[in-house]
Amino acid sequence: MLSNIRIVLIRTWHAGNIGATARAMKNMGLSNLVLVDPVDFPSDEATSRAGQAVDLLEQANVVATLEEAIADCNLVIGTSARDRSIRLPALTAEACAEKACRESDQGTVAIVFGRERMGLSNEEIQQCHFQLNIATNPEYPVLNLSQAVQLVAWEVFKVASSETPPESDVEPYPRQRELEQFYQHLAKTSEATGFLNPAHPGQVMDHLRALFRRARPTRKELSILRGFLSSIDQHTSDR
Repeated sequence: MLSNIRIVLIRTWHAGNIGATARAMKNMGLSNLVLVDPVDFPSDEATSRAGQAVDLLEQANVVATLEEAIADCNLVIGTSARDRSIRLPALTAEACAEKACRESDQGTVAIVFGRERMGLSNEEIQQCHFQLNIATNPEYPVLNLSQAVQLVAWEVFKVASSETPPESDVEPYPRQRELEQFYQHLAKTSEATGFLNPAHPGQVMDHLRALFRRARPTRKELSILRGFLSSIDQHTSDR
């Protein structure tokens, strides 16, 4: 269960936060760490702050983009304290842990943390299925990156260690790369039918993506949707 829960850090500025994150993860039984375009890694400071979790740093996967980090994930949860114009379904830390543990039996779950200074961009949060809001003092809601990871990892560990862990969902969900392929297919078909303006497809597609994130089609349902789009493509090309 815990091996399928991935912690993703985006463009981490302070190397010490990477080391402290590795230590927080190992404290709570997590080992799957992915770093997206870190500013300073490998780093002596990261190694020093990791303590006995240096092995997690050595095993960490370093990639260039968030898309690479989550392509094989069935569930992606982004941490952010800010509301967005297109909102994601919100989770508390406790609900995040329960959902992550429940769905980790089916495949990989990613919990994504943004930059120390600005968090996740709008484009990055829109690649997630849910938004995690960690309850804090509203007068000073800003958490240190590694502290945020520690809080979430602790909640995950509690659920995973429970005598009655949550049952996994029956229907498997598609991987993120499969969803992205569907969105590309949807945009292409919508343009071909004249529904989307090829010069300005952005806002409508953002709302359509949000709709399907809320609906969370299963792998079987996504296959049906792809078949439906293919039938439209066929009729359009026959004209």
